[in-house]
Amino acid sequence: MQLIALKGLPLVKRGDDLGELITNARQKQGLRLEDGDVLVVAQSVVSKAEGNVVDLREVKPSPLAERIAVQLDKDPREVEVILRQSSEIVRLRHVLIARTKHGFVCANAGVDHSNVDPEHVTILPDDPDASADRIREAIKRKLGVDVAVILSDTQGRAFRRGCVGVAIGAAGMNPLQDLRGKRDLYGKELEVTMISPADALAAAAVSVMGEASEGTPVVVVKGASYDRNYGSARELVRPPEQDLFR
Repeated sequence: MQLIALKGLPLVKRGDDLGELITNARQKQGLRLEDGDVLVVAQSVVSKAEGNVVDLREVKPSPLAERIAVQLDKDPREVEVILRQSSEIVRLRHVLIARTKHGFVCANAGVDHSNVDPEHVTILPDDPDASADRIREAIKRKLGVDVAVILSDTQGRAFRRGCVGVAIGAAGMNPLQDLRGKRDLYGKELEVTMISPADALAAAAVSVMGEASEGTPVVVVKGASYDRNYGSARELVRPPEQDLFR
């Protein structure tokens, strides 16, 4: 399997056609996209293109946001944006863990102030699966190739240190692979095993993208094994009734 960072993308702004930017960049790089390739696209550039950027100077924090900001030593305006993006506050100690309106559980409801202008934050796309599908359809329309697209975000984990890439949107692939009923090397039937190719590819791609000033928010993955049936990244979220730790 190969992971190739796409170089030469300009700084993305509201209204940009990411499909066009990607096809132009791969042409300048001499990179050929083929059926079965996977494009992993950083959430931040999708949010910028779709206008999901909030100017903190225009945000008036609520009393609740003010109280939480004091507790966490955060900008109350940013806390207000987080609350607006949340359906539930899951934990509130040294960090704010929230369930987003999409159902994802993550720090700060996915609100991020990195790789964006000062006094601004990005919020997650309204429908990450639909965002991924629009990029996929644009690539298919422009180049005639059938690729899968993953929208990636970097998130922390409850019981491990360090952030990794995860899939928050997917198109052209099933983000889950159910191995129940298959047999292991010793012939034992697998009873509970399910894996996530979408998360695995997102984690691998983020290690190539980088997290600072690299300026490579798109990675092309060649040779990946995945199910081309359609699915939603929301399938990766464990339902609350199966939560073992709350």
